[in-house]
Amino acid sequence: MTTPSLPNAELAVMELLWREDRLTARQILDQLYPDVAKPQHGTVQRLLQRLRAKGLVVRTRHLGVNVFSPAIAREDYASEQLESLANRLTQGSLVPMITRLVEDNRISPAEIDRLRRILEE
Repeated sequence: MTTPSLPNAELAVMELLWREDRLTARQILDQLYPDVAKPQHGTVQRLLQRLRAKGLVVRTRHLGVNVFSPAIAREDYASEQLESLANRLTQGSLVPMITRLVEDNRISPAEIDRLRRILEE
C-alpha cells in the first residue's frame, strides 16, 4: 500500500495520534485549536473522516465515545513517503539523497554510526 502524502492539517492530526495513540475527537479539537474562539468541531470531524477513508485512522467505541487511533506507524508512513520521494526525484535510489544529507552535515555523527552498523549487519 502506498500512502499518499498528507496535507498539513491531516498530518497534524496524525502527529497527535502517533504521540498519544488514542484520542477522542474532542481531545484532538482541544489540542489542535486550543485558543480558537469559534469551535472547529466540523473541521476535526472532516479531517478524521478523510484519514479514515485513506485507511490511516481507525475508530472504536469506548463507553459510548468514539476513540481514534493511528492505523499506520509513524515510521511506516515516513518510510513510504521517503520511498515515494526517491522514486520521483532519483529513480528510486536513496543514495543521492543520503549523500546530500551527509555532505550538508544534516546527519549527526551518531546517526552516521547507526547507519554504519545497519549496513554492516
